[in-house]
Amino acid sequence: MPTEKEIFVEVKDLHKSFGEQQVLKGVTAKVYKGETLVLLGGSGGGKSVLMKHFIGLLSPDSGEVIVEGENISNMSERQLGKIRRKMGMMFQSSALFDSMTVGQNIAFPLRMGGEKDEARIERLVCESLDIVRLPGQESKMPSDLSGGMRKRVALARAIVDRPACVLFDEPHAGLDPVTADSIDHLVKDLQRDHQMTNVIVTHEMRSVFRIADRIIFLKEGKLYWEGTPQELKESSDPELSNFVHGRSGEAWD
Repeated sequence: MPTEKEIFVEVKDLHKSFGEQQVLKGVTAKVYKGETLVLLGGSGGGKSVLMKHFIGLLSPDSGEVIVEGENISNMSERQLGKIRRKMGMMFQSSALFDSMTVGQNIAFPLRMGGEKDEARIERLVCESLDIVRLPGQESKMPSDLSGGMRKRVALARAIVDRPACVLFDEPHAGLDPVTADSIDHLVKDLQRDHQMTNVIVTHEMRSVFRIADRIIFLKEGKLYWEGTPQELKESSDPELSNFVHGRSGEAWD
């Protein structure tokens, strides 16, 4: 983590509801440039909803979302295009197009952004596959890939335009421990070698302690706690301790 903390994303008093369900209840938080931030909390606590506000996939009911000094809360889709080019997102399901090759999947955001230079597209796709350690896989179809390889292709697509920040929604879901470990190494490689900021929603505690510089814990739509992995390990708060150790808090008979 950099010594001098520059803010990349800041949310202020963020509220978001879907119908009668209030998901975010006044969250105020920051993402610093160059860090790996993990969003933790129970299911339905608002982690993914909060992260989707960072890139403008959701708009707040009230409050502000500020990306590098710009308030994006009420931006149009056209205005958001410039902001979204600063960020890539790796979705939980990988969200690859089954009818496209690996190369076409990775090139998709470049073409959607108006890139016409096929040589540049080919070069960026190739470099992205090298970064995620899948060189030469451009012509394969998603159906030919293992779950871990699909995740890597999704990550290659997220970073193909060299964003400043990558958002990961449950990158470890459905992966065995060894494959999950390889994803963790890629996350830290992006931070170390490419100076990318990472924001990660996960429930995989082993990964949290391997990759996080800082952790935000959400509970029932509010920021409950934030700190370092070491501070989380040492916390005597029952809510945090039970979450870390996978305990329900109920006594066994």
